[in-house]
Amino acid sequence: MAGLLCGTKKRKQVSDLQEEGKHAINAPLLHAGPELLPEDTLLEENAERTILDPTSREDLNFKDLQKVLIDWINSELEEDRIIVKDLEEDLYDGQVLQKLFEKLSGHKLNVAEVTQSEIGQKQKLQTVLEAVNGVLRPLDWNQEWSVDCEH
Repeated sequence: MAGLLCGTKKRKQVSDLQEEGKHAINAPLLHAGPELLPEDTLLEENAERTILDPTSREDLNFKDLQKVLIDWINSELEEDRIIVKDLEEDLYDGQVLQKLFEKLSGHKLNVAEVTQSEIGQKQKLQTVLEAVNGVLRPLDWNQEWSVDCEH
């Protein structure tokens, strides 16, 4: 009797392992989000952090919004011969945001035109975001844009 139970248990374990393997192969691959480090979770008093679910990128409304934003930015910056294809890749260094801010606000920013280093990109983005926050603050805009969030 013990041998029969042992054989049944092993077959169940093999069957479970096979099912787990099938699921691992057939399950859609999810893009691993950025790993949160303990120092990234510390917030100042009254500070907030928003984290988007990576699966939300597949939502049709999200994709439609991205397309509308890309089309709008491209139409605004057409004179500058700037073409945005991917919001995440084209906005992270501040170049496109600078041009968009200057066009919409009428204010010229004193920043380097092209910056290759990450430090230079972050400094440029900091200048652009400070200008954006300065324009939005009098309009009772409560959300502050930060370099770390955008870069």
